Amino acid sequence: MFITEIFKSIQGESSYAGLPCIFVRLTGCNLRCKWCDTAYAFHGGTKYSLDDILKRVGEFSVGREKNGGSNSRLVEITGGEPLLQPETPELARRLLDAGYTVLIETSGERDISELPREVVKILDVKCPDSGESGKFNPANLEELEKKDEIKFVIASRRDYDFARAFMAEHRLRERVHEILFSPVFADPAGAWPAMDARELAEWILAENLPVRLGLQLHKFVWDPAMHGV
Repeated sequence: MFITEIFKSIQGESSYAGLPCIFVRLTGCNLRCKWCDTAYAFHGGTKYSLDDILKRVGEFSVGREKNGGSNSRLVEITGGEPLLQPETPELARRLLDAGYTVLIETSGERDISELPREVVKILDVKCPDSGESGKFNPANLEELEKKDEIKFVIASRRDYDFARAFMAEHRLRERVHEILFSPVFADPAGAWPAMDARELAEWILAENLPVRLGLQLHKFVWDPAMHGV
């Protein structure tokens, strides 16, 4: 497999936000969202065997805190688009068998049916301002379970209205554990502006929408341009 980076950080998104997490960032993506903050993962990477990946993840998970805390057993497979690499389902299975809780973040454009059922799937449905809307594979909705999550990255009122309509049309509240509305974070180099998180929160509150406002916590803790966090 081609890997851009493996690192340990605080989970910045999803219902697992704030927890220590080991990230396996795979190289390659077939989409080009206008606000993508991981374009460095589009190309290159280092070739790893599955054994190499498991070993590196294990190095981050060993040891216990002096206060008796447990080892880090949360792993997210991300990208890029992790499902472009055919070995991803087997990597997920190997991690599960090793006792990890495994999250996979994917656009939902690729078929998720080959993933082990125990994996927590986080589908990032692309809204219009991403430039990649309409790529979602609706058959993936039938593969979701109550433990899974769906995320919409919101850049405008148009995106919000799209996400709200998609949520209602596909009865997402009945399908998944969590629906996340995440405002676009400003590009550190100025390539795109931020979506005002307060404005998004006010829209959610005004309509009493049953979603979680998702902020990228790692970008508040570390420099937003920093890799490996």
